Amino acid sequence: MSEIVYPPVIKAAQGLFKALGLKFRLEGTEKIPSTGGAVLVSNHISYLDFIFAGLATHPAGRLVRFMAKKEIFDNRIAGPLMRGMHHIPVDRQAGAASYKAALTALKGGEIIGVFAEATISRSFTVKDIKSGAVRMAVAGGVPLVPITIWGPQRLWTKGRKRRLFQRNVPVTILVGEPMYPKRGDDYDKVTEELRSRMAELLERAQREYPEIPKGGETWWQPAYLGGSAPTPEEAAELDAREAEERQAAREARKAEQALEEGRPRKEEGSGS
Repeated sequence: MSEIVYPPVIKAAQGLFKALGLKFRLEGTEKIPSTGGAVLVSNHISYLDFIFAGLATHPAGRLVRFMAKKEIFDNRIAGPLMRGMHHIPVDRQAGAASYKAALTALKGGEIIGVFAEATISRSFTVKDIKSGAVRMAVAGGVPLVPITIWGPQRLWTKGRKRRLFQRNVPVTILVGEPMYPKRGDDYDKVTEELRSRMAELLERAQREYPEIPKGGETWWQPAYLGGSAPTPEEAAELDAREAEERQAAREARKAEQALEEGRPRKEEGSGS
């Protein structure tokens, strides 16, 4: 696969990380397969996670093809970059095409990156996940590799202003033991085991993080560690409210479009 865009993007990101003095802790990177396909499953705490999750595979000399929502590919700046790096757009209204594309890439020896929680976790704990990643790994005959990230939420996360140019922010990336699900397994049980491993890794990353939030910065610490982030229950309520608002906005747009299409058009040259 031609790699014209990905390497320069990586170099640019590494240059920015160095300029900002980001302090990385990468652990378990030797568990990333050096060859062949794999499904890399990460937690989701910020809008920058795909950048940091991808770092887990660099020591193995691998690149990750992330599955990301279609709207990112529609962006006039991010879209060309995402396509150039051969990431995979996910249209939630037509998921079969993205699944097929990911499976083809897996069978071609690629690593596919998945944020199984689907949306950013406001509570900074691991949300419930669906069995799609497990099913994909089984269909592709490849391992599942859980990873967790901690720290990027301080730079840019849901409900907070972007603070992309903070200096000296620690970023932790932990890679867990690969899982090898197979046909005939109970996919729901395997998914719960995957979630449990991710939650365990994330808690370790959080408890071992070298900084404790001060003063008004407690928002980036989970509630169970004394932070002011929403609890999982509060976060679920916020997510449900946001989903309702989005659905109402979609229906309003559809109604407006239908009204617009139903209006009689002016006759050309009628002067009216």
